[in-house]
Amino acid sequence: MKRPGDDTVLAAGCVLWRRSPHGDGGIEICLVHRPKYDDWSHPKGKLKRGEDALAGAVREVLEETGRSCVPGARLPTAHYIANARPKQVSYWAAEATTGSFVPNEEVDRVLWLPPAVARNRLTQPRDRTLLDALLDALHSA
Repeated sequence: MKRPGDDTVLAAGCVLWRRSPHGDGGIEICLVHRPKYDDWSHPKGKLKRGEDALAGAVREVLEETGRSCVPGARLPTAHYIANARPKQVSYWAAEATTGSFVPNEEVDRVLWLPPAVARNRLTQPRDRTLLDALLDALHSA
């Protein structure tokens, strides 16, 4: 919860995954490409005023990937500075369900990649930490 005078930007997202369509028992991770930053990351975005973080995370996944999802384990919260302001992003593991991607202003491409390939494609080290946390959560489930 924000305190008066706190200029922290609150955001939420998911490390989105699906069972591999190749029938090999593996999983694939969804990465989004944001042309504004020319980066590869997990779907996330700013919360609307009064919006619950989990609801915001699910909304952002739908907006950025076109996919509905089933949220699972809570993942570590990321804290960093963006545009000279502190940012706090709450994350969940989420399994993709229905839907399909349509390029938009925020996200022009999505990739579904095996975890090791996704790890190498992610732009920010903090996003690799989230991928590792997802894999730990899925292995302990």
